Amino acid sequence: MADVTFYLLEQEELDHKPAPQALACQLAASLYRQKQACLILCDSQQQAEQMDELLWQLPANAFVPHNLSGEGPPRGTPVQISWELPQRLSQPVVINLQTQCPSLPGSVRQIYDFVPAEETQKQHARDRYKHYRAAGYQLDTRPASSLDESEHGKDL
Repeated sequence: MADVTFYLLEQEELDHKPAPQALACQLAASLYRQKQACLILCDSQQQAEQMDELLWQLPANAFVPHNLSGEGPPRGTPVQISWELPQRLSQPVVINLQTQCPSLPGSVRQIYDFVPAEETQKQHARDRYKHYRAAGYQLDTRPASSLDESEHGKDL
């Protein structure tokens, strides 16, 4: 069974801290440095394309090999971005940006999710949390600032 970590975005962080998409980029970069493959699961093709652009905007010395599902090399890249769950999920880590809780296979070891400060999005995150808990996942919550302050920001 996978472990699920929720990162909590505080209201005052909205203007000063990155949105879930920027935090997802930070997590993906940390995972890549640790040689861990991951899937960034988005709500839509448009959001996936935005994630692709955000990853391209990382500094050259922080490059993260990534591609949108269905693009790139036949064996894929360390970071895949998709708006649909692939038929065969080979990544052990999922960074979830979907509003609804995805139905993930047992091969997934770690799920990262986010609790935005905006009330509607926060309620969707609560629903995902309840779903994960009911499914028996190990749950953890951390402030989003812990990505910057702890080793998670450097060596996830």
